[in-house]
Amino acid sequence: MSKSKIESFSSIFVYAGLMAFIVAFLILGLYPAWMTQKETLDSTIVTKIPDDFKSHYKNVEDYRSALFRGRDIYVAEACWHCHSQYIRPVSNESLRYGAVSTPSEYQNTLQLPQLFGTRRVGPDLTREGGKRSNDWHFAHFYDPKSIEPQSVMPGYTWYYDVKDGVVTPKADAVALVAYVQWLGSWADAMQPGLIKEGSITLPPTE
Repeated sequence: MSKSKIESFSSIFVYAGLMAFIVAFLILGLYPAWMTQKETLDSTIVTKIPDDFKSHYKNVEDYRSALFRGRDIYVAEACWHCHSQYIRPVSNESLRYGAVSTPSEYQNTLQLPQLFGTRRVGPDLTREGGKRSNDWHFAHFYDPKSIEPQSVMPGYTWYYDVKDGVVTPKADAVALVAYVQWLGSWADAMQPGLIKEGSITLPPTE
């Protein structure tokens, strides 16, 4: 085979390889990113104000804004260092916290970026909402040891006003509790019994 034919075949193979790379990049790289951008991830985050927060917020938009403010505080105070929001398929975590977390639980803007955490100093909070009352959380954030004597969590007293011995949560404290109580609001839509604590049920495979 002549040198010119070899060079011609080489050029064809290089061109074909380049085109294959471009097609693969568009399909596997850019298209999924475009699909993600098209999703309205926060369209169903809030549809109503929970009864326990109706005295704090006048409308759904105020409550929604408080959830994002609460999440910002949660991140700023490094709560995610000790409390993960991801139930892992290891160390029998499903026995303590319910079924292993599923990808669908993180498909909204309040979960981006995901606060999976790296340590298990405190309990997992991914489905914390509704397990305890608002008053419990207000007291716990103010003075954790008054609720859990063995707790190593610090108190966040600067989110409260104290006057004549009466402690009153500020707007940021209410927002923080609202966020924590929102965690797991998707639980009712999951398979019945899937998230029950003490269960070893793993996410459905279908």
